[in-house]
Amino acid sequence: MHLQNAIPPRAHDHAAAPPVSPRERWLVIASLILASLAAIIVSARHHAWLFYGDAEAHLHIARRIFDSHRPGLSQLGSVWLPLPHLLLAPFAAITPWWRSGFAPVLPSALCYLAAALGLYQLARIWIPPLPALFALAFFALNPNLLYLQTTAMTEPLFLVELIWSVLLLVRWRSSLDDPPAAGRCIGARHLWPLTLTLISAAWTRYDGWILGFAVWLWMALSLHRRRALFQRRFVLASFALLAAPVLWMLYNAIYFGDWLDFMRGPYSAAAIEARTSRGVVPPHPGWHSPWVSALFFWHASTGDAFARSFVGWLLLLLSVFGLLVLLLMARRARNTHPRAVVAATLLLWFPLPFYAYSVAWGSVPIFLPDWWPHSFYNTRYGMEMLPAFAFTLGFAADWLLKHFAKARTSGQPAASQPAVQPGAALPQIGTLVAAMACLFLANTGQMIAQHPLVYVEATRNFAARGAYTQTLAAALARLHALDPDALTLVETSDFPTIIPLAGLTYRQTLNESDYLCFRAALDDPARHVAIVLAFDGDAVADAVRAHPQDLRLLARFAAPGQPASALYVSTLSPLAHAVLSPAPR
Repeated sequence: MHLQNAIPPRAHDHAAAPPVSPRERWLVIASLILASLAAIIVSARHHAWLFYGDAEAHLHIARRIFDSHRPGLSQLGSVWLPLPHLLLAPFAAITPWWRSGFAPVLPSALCYLAAALGLYQLARIWIPPLPALFALAFFALNPNLLYLQTTAMTEPLFLVELIWSVLLLVRWRSSLDDPPAAGRCIGARHLWPLTLTLISAAWTRYDGWILGFAVWLWMALSLHRRRALFQRRFVLASFALLAAPVLWMLYNAIYFGDWLDFMRGPYSAAAIEARTSRGVVPPHPGWHSPWVSALFFWHASTGDAFARSFVGWLLLLLSVFGLLVLLLMARRARNTHPRAVVAATLLLWFPLPFYAYSVAWGSVPIFLPDWWPHSFYNTRYGMEMLPAFAFTLGFAADWLLKHFAKARTSGQPAASQPAVQPGAALPQIGTLVAAMACLFLANTGQMIAQHPLVYVEATRNFAARGAYTQTLAAALARLHALDPDALTLVETSDFPTIIPLAGLTYRQTLNESDYLCFRAALDDPARHVAIVLAFDGDAVADAVRAHPQDLRLLARFAAPGQPASALYVSTLSPLAHAVLSPAPR
C-alpha cells in the first residue's frame, strides 16, 4: 500500500478513492481476527464473560428457549427484543459453553468483525486506504468494544446493524444515479439487504425502531423527488419494515396479555425505575431534561471512546474537525445527488438525539463516576457513538495527509512538482503517519491504563453479586449431589447463573419462566419441590411465608447490597431423609 494513495485528488468527489481490493479486505479481516482473539484470551483469563448481570440474563433467556418445562418462544420474555437471544440460542444449547459463559463469545466476535469491516468499507467510499485504516484502528482497538465482543451484551450486534444500515443506505442512494437495469425498478439495488438489516435492528434494540424510521424516511423522500415512491418493491419493503415492531407488539399481546407489556409491564424499564427510585423525584440526572440527558450521554460516549488525557482530547477535537470536513464535502458536491449520499452518513450520529430523549423520558438513566450520583450505570450506551467518532476521524486524517503533502510541495516550481512530490513529500508524510499512529495507539494504551469505563462498570457489577452467586450455587450443588432428581423452586431473573454454576439445568427447577408450574408450586411449595431457594421480596419468599408447612430451613445467606436469601428443604421429599437425619455416632 503506497502512501501517495492517502492523498485523494479531490476532497469533494465522493468517487475519488480507489475501490477496496480483495487483498486489502482480507488483510483487514485477518487483523481484526487477531485483535478479537487477543481480547477473548484476556477476557477468559479474567473470567469476564459474564461480569455484566445483563450478560447473564441474555444467556439465561437464550438457554431457557429449549431448557425449560415449557420450551418455546414464550421464553423470550416481553421486554428485551428477541433477535440477540435467537442468535445466541444454538451456542447456549451446548451445555459446557453455557455453564462456562463461553456461549456468547463466538457470535459476539463475529459481530465485531462484521461491524469493523462495514465501517472500513463505508470510509473507503470516500477516502483512500491509509486514512480509512486510521478510522478502522480507532474503532477496532477500542478496549470497551474489545471487551463487549466477548460477552452476551447486545451492543456488538447493534453496531453491526447501525453501520451496515448506513453503508447500504449510501450504496442504495448512490444507485439512484445509475440507469436502472432492464426490467428493474429504480432504487432496486441494495433495497432488500438494507430492509433486512433494519428489521434485524428493530428486533435487537428499541433504538432500531427509530433508526428504521429515519432510514425509511430518507429513502421515501429520495424516491418522492423522482416520482417513484409507490413502486411495488419499495411498498413491499415498507410493509416488511413496519411488520417488525408490529409483530413484537402482537407477541406481547398473545403471550403476556398486553400489546405494550414491554413498555408498561412489571419488567419494563418504567417499572424498574419506579421500584428503584422509591418515589424520589427526580429519580436520576436528566429526568425530564433532554439537554442534561444529552450532556450525560455525550460524556459517556466520549469516555467510552477517548482516553481521559491530552491525547484523548486531541482525538476528540480531530473527530469533530472531521465532521466539519464531511459537512464541507457535502456542501461542495456538484449536485444534490452526491450531497445526499454524503449526508446519509450523518445517521451515524442518530444515537445522540435518541438517548437525549430516552434518558429524559424513557426510564433509562446513565450514571457516571465523575458526575452525581458518582456511580456506574448504563455507561455502555455511549458505545453507539463509536462508529461516528471513528468515521469522522478518518476524514480528519485524510485532510491532514492531503494538506500536509500540499504544503510541502507548494513552494516548488510547477515543472518540478511531479518529481519533488514522490521524493521529498513522502518522507514528511511518513513522519505524519507515524505520529498519527502513535496518537491512536496511545489513546488505546491510556484507556487500558486508566481502566475502560464499560469494563469497570462490568467488574463492579460482578463484584456486587459474584461471590454471593457462587456461595448459593455451591449450597445447591451439595443438595443435588444427595438427590440428583430433586426439583428446586427459585426465581432465576436476578441471579440466573446460580443454576449452571450448581451443575443443574433449568428443567431441574420450577422458575418464573414456567408460569403455570411455578404458580402451582407457590400455592404449596413442600408438595411440589424438594428444595426452595427464596430471596427477600420475591414471589418464592412470599409463598414460604404463606405456606410454611412441611418446609425446614437449612441456611440463610446475605451479602452487602444484595437481597438476603434462605434455603429450605421439603420434609415430604426423599432428600429430607439424607439432609435432616442425625449423623451416625
